Order: sequence, then structure tokens, then C-alpha cells
Amino acid sequence: MSQAPSFVLPIPEGRESSSQDLSPYDESIVHDSFHQLIQEQSQRAEAESLELQEWPPRDKGGGSQPHGAPQEYSSATLRILANMPSRTIGRSRGAIISQYYNQTVKLRRKNSRPLLRDMSRSARPSIRQYDLELDLTPREEEEKRCLLVEELQGLTITQRNHMLQNMPLSLTEKRCLRQDIYIRRGRQRYYQSSQTQLYCCSRLKYHCIIAFRSLWYGLLSGLYALKPWRYSLKQISGQFGSSVLSYFLFLKTLVSFNILLLLLLLPFIVAVQVAFPPTSESSISQSFTGLELFTGGGPFTHTVMYYGYYSNFTLNQPCSSHQSSDHCPANAVHLPYNMPLAYLFTIGFSFFITCITLVYSMSRSFGKSYRVGSTLGVHAITVFCSWDYNVTQKWASRLQHDNIRTQLKELLAEWQLKQHPRSMCGRLRQMTVLFLVWLLSLGSALGCAIAVYSFSEFMHENHEIRTQTISEKLQEARLLALPLIVCIINLVVPYFYNVLAIWEQHDSPVLEVYVAICRNLILKMVILGLLCYHWMGRKVRSMEDQCWETFVGQELYRFMVMDFIFTLVDTLFGELVWRLISEKLKQDRKPEFDVARNVLELIYGQTLTWLGVLFSPLLPVIQVLKLLFLFYIKKISLMANCQAPRKPWRASHMTTIFITLLCFPSFLGAAIFLSYAIWQVRPSRTCGPFRTLDTIYEAGKVWIHRLEEASPSVTWFTWIHQNLVENTFFIFLMSIVLLVAIYFNIQVVKGQRKVICLLKEHINNEGEDKIFLINKIHSIYEKKAIHQ
Repeated sequence: MSQAPSFVLPIPEGRESSSQDLSPYDESIVHDSFHQLIQEQSQRAEAESLELQEWPPRDKGGGSQPHGAPQEYSSATLRILANMPSRTIGRSRGAIISQYYNQTVKLRRKNSRPLLRDMSRSARPSIRQYDLELDLTPREEEEKRCLLVEELQGLTITQRNHMLQNMPLSLTEKRCLRQDIYIRRGRQRYYQSSQTQLYCCSRLKYHCIIAFRSLWYGLLSGLYALKPWRYSLKQISGQFGSSVLSYFLFLKTLVSFNILLLLLLLPFIVAVQVAFPPTSESSISQSFTGLELFTGGGPFTHTVMYYGYYSNFTLNQPCSSHQSSDHCPANAVHLPYNMPLAYLFTIGFSFFITCITLVYSMSRSFGKSYRVGSTLGVHAITVFCSWDYNVTQKWASRLQHDNIRTQLKELLAEWQLKQHPRSMCGRLRQMTVLFLVWLLSLGSALGCAIAVYSFSEFMHENHEIRTQTISEKLQEARLLALPLIVCIINLVVPYFYNVLAIWEQHDSPVLEVYVAICRNLILKMVILGLLCYHWMGRKVRSMEDQCWETFVGQELYRFMVMDFIFTLVDTLFGELVWRLISEKLKQDRKPEFDVARNVLELIYGQTLTWLGVLFSPLLPVIQVLKLLFLFYIKKISLMANCQAPRKPWRASHMTTIFITLLCFPSFLGAAIFLSYAIWQVRPSRTCGPFRTLDTIYEAGKVWIHRLEEASPSVTWFTWIHQNLVENTFFIFLMSIVLLVAIYFNIQVVKGQRKVICLLKEHINNEGEDKIFLINKIHSIYEKKAIHQ
């Protein structure tokens, strides 16, 4: 009879750190232990002429056990299994105390011990000795506990607290250990003073800390409760899913962007001009008929609403009273606040801050949506980790229940979609249909753009002829013709795209939304590009003696108002009437919320706002009011008229896509448009803060020149302006550096994703290796039992 094999665990003892302690259940230790065990057992088996091969599991009938069926392991195998980290945590308190006693002993040693591989095998701890500590008797456990308390007394306060925090014990056990430490030091009175007998100063300090902490937590809870639309967003998410919720979250983001704009424009431009209003010669009192709310003209023309109202001199100085002259005298003494300079710098700085905020929001959204190392077991996480046990109210629990149910529907729908791919013939047929549909959609977008351009040219050519033959009210109403045509196109053509999407028959609802967004975006951006060309080209040349900036601001105001009106009409007739007809016909076919079309309407409106900031500084106020009304109108219509998507889908990347589209086609296009207007277009000679300059950008040059004449000591600032601001090479260099930084960031993220994928694959292989090792151990013990 051969002796029972001895199991040896290589427990590393050389890695000691006072700042970060190793866990007693390190997975690598267990893996190395099994590896060492297999090597030793292989040598013993070769010595005894035993072959290491898979021992087929046997059932009671002698037949082979099917794959995947549970096996009955021997007692020795079960003993090794009991030593695995997943089996020891929370099962044996004595093992935990014993292990942390050994760890505190190692922590107190100054000199590191030699590596385990350099020691002889007889000096290594065996797995039997390690396993005996798992099932300690009460007496042995109490002895180990006393030794642990003594060793903890020798540690510093920081090390002791860190050690107690990392122990996988209950709070009661940790509290008892801490109490035993203080008792052994003769400080039982100090430990009990936190509950009973505090000194006067200590009691006052204790109550102050508790009061400030409670106040801080109360403020945090109040700020969370003041979060706008918190309950409404949860309600929408629970009933309609994350796809519809993404629209309202994007709307909320746009509100924050416009409020950020207003925080800069209102105090530095609008409020200052209101405090020092100019007495313009053209400020003739006009009657208010109500049509001005739609056209933006009439009494609104000569207000802080538009560019033409703002002064071109330094405010609050004697020359501000010289209204007969077009600008300040050359020998006037300038005070610090220069209105043209403030107007230019405030607009530029507001766009710069908006750009930084957009880039930050986009990167943060990318980090949330395409999270590096995101787990694939999202189904299990949703089932077991989604419920918030702090919820006590019935309505809140029902809302959370609906939210989790909708998330599970979206996850299952996404999983089922991946299980049924198309065949080769189906893919070819779909590609043909996609080619035809895209041809029709691009042709329709081109036709709409040509129609808008032709109509704008027609309106421009007939403007001078009809001005003398029609009344003033008809002339005001005639200005609404171009916005009306554009809004009709933006309303009708997306429905045509939805019909084409039915012909395409996309399997993925997410892909269908992305395609619809792309088509609507092409349509709206082409139309806006033609309108910008119309405003910066024909209107500037034909209105040299008039304030063309105010006219462009009024045009953008009319476009925003008409867009809001048509959105209300679409909500009324597109959703409410459909629901009434379906109820009349007794059919449960309520309309679904069109995420793509509604999101593109938001992006279109925000683009109009950015285009008009230079010509109408109060346009963000109109946009904020419009977005607030849209939120409540869309929410009421959604709850009353719409149904949840028939194909649930998870909008995990929707917010990222929306912000990306808002940044690049929308904000970038508006920035290019305004940059062209600032650097190339000549301002009006009769109105505005830049009426005496050839370009708006010259306001900065004039200020730099005057600053250099007044203070020769600041020549370095002039050098910075000439070599860094006006030098195109520096701007080009900074753009290259920014692009390189973005490229390296993308490459780093890709590398992290690849490493994460490799680590996940390694974890799966480790699990398979453990199963293989356990089967090997089981086979060895069965063969040992047979030979014995």
C-alpha cells in the first residue's frame, strides 16, 4: 500500500507591503497550488507506474455519465474544493481569524523572508495543514483570536484600521475585536466614552461633526430632489424604455447648453446695453398688432433683441451723448468697458465655452456608452442588481418595477436579434433595396434644396417690386413665406422617409433609427447651408444701406417660431388624431414615438440658435422657452397618445450619437458660418457696434493698437496677439496637436479594449483549467483507492 499523497501549497511570503495588504484568498495562489500539486502527483504517479489520464465517471449502472452531469467527488477532492476562495469566505470565521493572524505577523516583520521557490519542499506549508485551519475547534479559534488581538496591538493605528476593514467579518465581530484591543491596552473607558461618558469638549466636537454631516447629507438629498424632471424621466423610462427616454435626456442637455450661453450673454452684453440705452433716431413708436410675435419685426426691431440696437462706443463716457456722430471722436478718453470689444469677445468666449462643454459631454457620454471592460453578463446584472432596496413608497416601487421589466425586454430583444442572422440571398436583396431607397432619399433631399433655393431667389427678386404696392401688414406677413415653405418640407419629407423605411424592413430597430437620423440630417443641413448662402450672399449685397444683421436675426427668429408651431401641429394631428381614429375604429394601434424625427427637430432648432447668436443675442432665451414647452407638450402627448415600441430595443449609445451629431454637423457648421461673418463680411454702416469697421474682427485689432499707444509697457501682449492669434501657422499647429491627442486617445482606448478582451478570455481559460485540475485530482484519488 502506498502512502497518501501530501499536498503542498506554495504560499508566497515575500510580497509585503504596508500600504496595500494582499488578500488571503488570492486566486493566483490557488492556481499555483493546483499546478504544484499536479506536478508532484505526476512524479509520484510515474514512480508507481501509474498513467495520468482521464478516469471516466461511472454511474450506478456502470455506464458512462453524460457530459455536464454532476460528479460525486471523493473526500480528499472535496477537501481541496473546500479550500478554494469561493468556499471559504463567509463559512469559517476561525479560518479568517487564523489567516489574518498570520498576515499581521508577516506585516510586523522587518526583514523579508526568502522566496518560497528557494525553500526546500519540507519547509513549505502543506495543504493539509492549511486545511486544518478551516475547521478549528472553539478552543483553537479562541486562541487564534487572542493571538490576533495581540498582534493587532503591535500595529500602528492606520495599519490596524486597514486590517480590520479588509477582514471579511461582520461588523459585530470587527467591533468586538476593536473592543478587545482597547481593553487589553487598559483603555476600556476610552472605548465606552464614545457611547456614555464623553468629556465636555469631546461631546461638543462629536455633536458638531454629527450636525454638519447631517446637514451635508440633507443638502445633497435636497439637491437631488431639485433635479429637474427627475420623476418624469423615471416614468418615461419605465413605460417606454430607454429609446424614448434618450430624446428627453437630449432635450434636457440642450436646455443646459442654452442656459450656459445666457449666463455669458445676459450680463456682459444685454444688461450693460439696457443700463445705457442709446437714443436712436429711428426709434419711432409703432403699433403692436400681434403679428410681430411671429415675424419678430415692428416694435421688436429697435430693442436689445437684435444686433442693430447695440452701441459702437465705450459706454458711460461723455461721447455717448454725441448721438449726431456715427462714432466717438478720436481724442476721446476711453473708459474700460468697450461695447464693440465686449460684444465680440463675449460671443467668441461663449462659443469657446460651448465647444469645451460639448467635447467634454461627448467624451463623457462615450465613456458611459462604450465603457471599457463592460461586462457581458448584463442580463444577470439587470435581474439581480437592479432593484433599489431603499425604495419604500408604492408608486416608486411600481415605477422601478416597470423600468426593470422594460430593460429586460430590450435586452432579450437585442439578444434574439443576434440569434437569427440573414442568409446570403436575403442580404443581397436587402442591399438592392437599400440602394434604391437611398437613391430616392438623396434625390428628394436634393429636390427640396433646389426648391428652397428657387423660392428664396423668387422672393428676393420680387421684394422691391411688391414693397410699394402692398400694405405694411401684408409686407410683414410676406416675410413668413420662406420659413413656412421650409417647415412644410421638414414636416412632410420625414414621413416619406418613414415609408421608405417600411420598404427596407430593417431587422434592428436601432439601425432603423440611425438610418432615419442620417437622412433627416442630410435634408436639414443642406437646406440650412443654402439659407446661410442666401443670407451671407444676396442679402448682404442688396442691403448695403440697411441693417442686414438685424434682418438675418429676424429671419432666424421667424424660422424658430415657425418650427415650434409646426412641431405643435405635428404633435396634435400626427399623434392625437391618430389615437382618436384608432379608438373610433376600435383598434389598439396607437402611434409610436418617432425618436429620429423628434431628435432632428431639436438639433435643427439648436442650430438655428447658434447661427443667430451674433445677430440676436436674446435668441437663446427663445430657445429655452421653446424647449421647456416642448418637454411638457411631448410628455403629455407621449403618455396619452403613444404606445411603447412594438420591437423593444436598448438605446445604449443613443445619447452619444445625439451629442456627436450636435457637435460636428450642427455646432461646427454654425461656428464656420459665424467665423466667416466675423472675418470676411463687411458690417452694416448704419447700425450695430461694428458700423465703422471693415470687418467685425477689426474691433480686436483697434483695441490692441489703442492699448499699445496708451501703455507701451504691454508690448508683449501685442506680440502675443500678432504671433499667436493672427498667425495662421500657430492655429494650424494647435489643430494638429489636438488631432494627434485625439488620435492617441482613441488608440489608447482601443488598446484597453483589446487587453480587456484578452483578460476576459484568460479568465474563462482559468475557469476551464480549474475544472480540468479538479477532474485530474479526482482521477488520481480514485486510482489510489483502487490500488490500495
